[in-house]
Amino acid sequence: MAIIQVACAIIQNDAGRVLAAQRGPAMDLPFKWEFPGGKIEPGETPQQCLEREIFEELNIQIHVGLKLLPNIHEYDTTVIELMPFIARVVQGEPVPTEHLQILWCEPEQLIELDWAPADVPIVKNLIDRLRADL
Repeated sequence: MAIIQVACAIIQNDAGRVLAAQRGPAMDLPFKWEFPGGKIEPGETPQQCLEREIFEELNIQIHVGLKLLPNIHEYDTTVIELMPFIARVVQGEPVPTEHLQILWCEPEQLIELDWAPADVPIVKNLIDRLRADL
């Protein structure tokens, strides 16, 4: 099975909160939470993918920063490599166009959400990283 490369944005605001997006009822993994992003297209860098996907999904422009540890996850019919990047909004206010809802969460609140399986290790790594920075 081929590995599908997917980039996701861990969007932080100036108060240190992190944006989480809830998948809609018609999406795969309905009602699960995720960091927004999408499949990397041929000839596209992960950063370019995120800029495109986040504009499509949230109608904002972001600056893509530090890459964090990726996670390879095997679902029933596919394997994805989820590549997380820290990002900040540079223009606009996020409005969900594909997701059911979005939340700005304190980092320690993230673990309380019902995450898509591929995102769970990324959430845990992010929380550990933020705790280490304190």
